[in-house]
Parts: sequence; structure tokens; C-alpha cells
Amino acid sequence: MGIEKTNMSCPKPSSYPNSGDFHLHDLIIIGGGPGGLTAGIYAQRAALDTVLLEKGVPGGQMNNTDMVENWPGTESIGGAELATAMADHVSSYGLEIQQQEVRQIEPCLGYHLVHLADGRSLAAYALIIAAGGSPRKLEVPGEDENYGKGVSYCAVCDGFFFRNKTVVVVGGGDTALEESLYLAKIAGQVHLVHRREAFRGSMILQKRVQKEDNIRLHLNAVVTAIMADGQGVTGVALEDTQNGDRSELACDGVFVFIGFVPDNKLVPAGTKMNADGYVITDDKCETNLPGIFVVGDLREKYVKQIITAAADGCIAAQAAARHVENRKGENK
Repeated sequence: MGIEKTNMSCPKPSSYPNSGDFHLHDLIIIGGGPGGLTAGIYAQRAALDTVLLEKGVPGGQMNNTDMVENWPGTESIGGAELATAMADHVSSYGLEIQQQEVRQIEPCLGYHLVHLADGRSLAAYALIIAAGGSPRKLEVPGEDENYGKGVSYCAVCDGFFFRNKTVVVVGGGDTALEESLYLAKIAGQVHLVHRREAFRGSMILQKRVQKEDNIRLHLNAVVTAIMADGQGVTGVALEDTQNGDRSELACDGVFVFIGFVPDNKLVPAGTKMNADGYVITDDKCETNLPGIFVVGDLREKYVKQIITAAADGCIAAQAAARHVENRKGENK
């Protein structure tokens, strides 16, 4: 895809481990979510010299998900449990996983450099970036000031603190519906606020939400401000999207699930992205920079789910194996 934009004068990286020799890995995977972990499995099966770099806990956003009910072959499984199972699976193949933060990716001619926060640099013929994203914010007054004081982006993480209390959930997709159902088991009252007339989430989740006695729907409404006192959140200001009427809703907490922002800060300059910051790839998950692949929620695609991230990882790893084979053939 396109012209390879690389640095022809890249320095040789500090070695891994620090032995003073130049070590060139076949593949480096950046990110340990479902896409990165699946890529690791397929990379090991292809006998690639691979390192997976993950600054946090393997599993990514799965660890913040209460229940996963659309993973084929498993009717219901906890998100953290699925994350652990995936990590254990990839570890059984002997994949090397380093808990390291990546600071920069530097494309080079023939290989690519990955600069780490600890000062080292690793090199590989191919890279798979599985950086995912972060929760999208409402960008309203009171949101940032009250993060951790009643404003949350993770019901599994913070729902416990709102037992028998009143909470507002903002969003209309699968995540908002799933988290509303989770919070309905804990909170006394859940107010689900969505800016449109109809939800975007799956019908099975919509039906479940509608059956819950302690979930109240507020359609055609947006949150314009989050109010608080010295103790934390006290309510939200609402505006009707059809007639502009304004109102206030008392609550103890606000949970925001309105999508994700792609974590593209590591994506090298010159990589094609769409207007929303998602990376454009071909059907092999390869970017316009040969040997650099992007998988999961960072990649432009129609559906963003655990299963599609895993599929991306499978595809990218096998494409990376072919890329590595070709690169090594050129060097003979």
C-alpha cells in the first residue's frame, strides 16, 4: 500500500537483552488486548521470534467488562476471566511478554525500531500495533473535575461504590446497555440517557434493559453539565434534543459509555488515518508502511468487538510471517 516512508539512517538499537549485540526480532506486538494476544498465538505457531509489549494487564478493555455473552462456544464468561484465559493460552506457547511502555515507533529501511520508556530500543522486521483506545468523554462542565468523585467510565471498576444509590448512564450502544444492566444489580436506580429516539445496541440487550424495573430511559436527551458539591457528584443537567427543554436530574454517580477514541499517538508519521483518527489498513491489516500492521479498535472497520479484534490479530500475524519471510529472503 503506497510508498514506504522510512528512515534510511536508523541507528542500530540497544540490544535485547543489553549484551551489546544487534538483535533483530521477527515481530514485535505492541498491546496485549484480544488482538495482540491472538496475534501472539499465531506468531508462535508460525515460529516467529516475537516479543509482546504491554504496559498494563494483558487483556486490555476485557478486564473492565462484566460479562461477555457473544464469544463463540461460551454462552457467558466474565471479561477478566476471558482475558486471563487468553493470556494463559498465549503463555503456553512460550511467547515472551514484557511489561513495558512504548514511547515511539521509528520506521526504518528493512526493519523498524520500538523505543521503550526504560531507554532501550528493540528492532523487528514487522510490527503489529494493538494499542486500542480510551473512553470518549462528554466534554461537559464538571466531568474532568469529578473524575473519580462520581464520574466513571467503568461500571465493573466503580459500580460497587454506588450500591443502592442513584446513577446516570450516558450512551446508546451495546456497552451502555450492558453496563446499565450490570449497574441495575447494584444501584437502587439507573437513569439511562441517550441523545436519540432509538438505541444503537443489539435488540436482545434493549429488551433486557426495558424489562428492568429500576432502569428508567431518557431518550432524546443529552447531559450538558455534571453538578457536584464537596463530597462528589450530586446530579446532571439535561437538555431535550427535540425542543430544547432543560431539566436537572439528581444522582450520586455518572457512568459515560459513548464510544472510544483511538489511541494513535504511537502511530508513525505518514501512516494513513481517517478523519476520526483510526488507521486505514488493507485486508491484511497492513498500513501503507510495509511491515507495520494495526489491529483491533485502532483500525478503521465496521464492527469493533472482541471477536473482530481477535480476527485482526490472526490475520496480521500470518501476514507478518509472510513479510518476515520475504525480508529475510531479500537479505540472503
